[in-house]
Amino acid sequence: MTDSTASNPVAGGPGLPQQRLLVTGIPGPRSQALLARRTAAVAAGVGTTLPVFIERAGGGVLVDVDGNSLIDFGSGIAVVSVGNAAEAVVSRVQDQLARFTHTCFMVTPYDGYVEVCEALNRLTPGDHEKRSALFNSGAEAVENAVKIARAHTRRQSVVVFDHAYHGRTNLTMALTAKNMPYKHSFGPFAPEIYRAPMSYPLRDGGLDGAEAARRAIDVIDKQVGADEVACVLIEPIQGEGGFVVPAPGFLPALAQWCRDNGAVFVADEIQTGFCRTGDWFACEHEGVVPDLVTTAKGIAGGLPLAGVTGRADIMDAPHVGGLGGTYGGNPLACAAALGAIETMESLDLRERARRIGAVMTERLTEMAGRYDVIGEVRGRGAMVAVELLRAGSHEPDAAVAAAVARACHAEGLVVLTCGTYGNVLRLLPPLVMPDHLLDEGLTVLDKAFAASS
Repeated sequence: MTDSTASNPVAGGPGLPQQRLLVTGIPGPRSQALLARRTAAVAAGVGTTLPVFIERAGGGVLVDVDGNSLIDFGSGIAVVSVGNAAEAVVSRVQDQLARFTHTCFMVTPYDGYVEVCEALNRLTPGDHEKRSALFNSGAEAVENAVKIARAHTRRQSVVVFDHAYHGRTNLTMALTAKNMPYKHSFGPFAPEIYRAPMSYPLRDGGLDGAEAARRAIDVIDKQVGADEVACVLIEPIQGEGGFVVPAPGFLPALAQWCRDNGAVFVADEIQTGFCRTGDWFACEHEGVVPDLVTTAKGIAGGLPLAGVTGRADIMDAPHVGGLGGTYGGNPLACAAALGAIETMESLDLRERARRIGAVMTERLTEMAGRYDVIGEVRGRGAMVAVELLRAGSHEPDAAVAAAVARACHAEGLVVLTCGTYGNVLRLLPPLVMPDHLLDEGLTVLDKAFAASS
């Protein structure tokens, strides 16, 4: 049994003890029984990283049905940055729930939708006039950003990048680079999608950001043609592709090329947005002001909500009725978003993300000096990854990444893997995680490397 407790001045939520506590093996007997039911009832194509069934969650912990309390380094894939059941999220949702759950904003609107759009217009980069529209998921936001860019430019071609991930719908599968598990057997895909090389410093042979941008732009000019490009769509830090942080200067050069050629520069901030990288949005690190920004994940404290925000003239290009959806901007999700943003501002979670990132980077860099499999530690703020390589090479080692993840899971630490090659561990703790849990989680990870290297 492992039991570590301490005071918790940061974490909100339902007052759960902020501790790692193992009372059974992982998964425990009740989770195993539920897993059998899951297998019989849920489609096999829906995967599960760690088959423990969660009963309660808050702050930096997940408590399963067997009473195990796990340290959460995943945040539901960067969703519960303010923690599960954050007080402002819960109170606002409860109030909205008692009033009404749905009208459809396109039929009879409500002020929560407008308030969220006002907040997005205020928080996203740039002081130009903006408009926003709300949807249900990141993939929907990306699809609508492409629709908006095409309507504005009267062009069709969309440029995306190696290692990109943008979703699981037909169009966003086409935009996504990785075949398995996202695209395999699901084609044919949407046309007029073109892929350019990403700035990936570990694998670029020494290219700086400007050189990597010239390489990408050369591909766009030759294979697509500047006059054909509706938009360039990019994650400022790639998520599923391996937390790839482009070299400085890469994003600004692409944004400038778009301005020079009448294309729309779209920043997919679905995983990076809402304080995760130490700024409200990752583009801010280099002062990049996108034409359109897509958001989801951390926007609403765990409820499904997404948005597209951008320059008013671009956002207003589609005809009336061309944007929307039955559940887009659901009133409960809007209430949750307002509570999440309130929490981020009141607790200064941008600064907290920087603090978490500094701690993780320092500890992981020290581990890299002891474990040859660690090829690179990278990321920004509380979005940090470790790329694992076969010792003495740049060859990806997916097997050791899987082994380290399994070892962490067995010891009550939730970690995720990612990357085109499946060899990257990604760490996304809630921004309200207390210091003692962060430290303990990194110690568990250290021991997992020792056991798996």
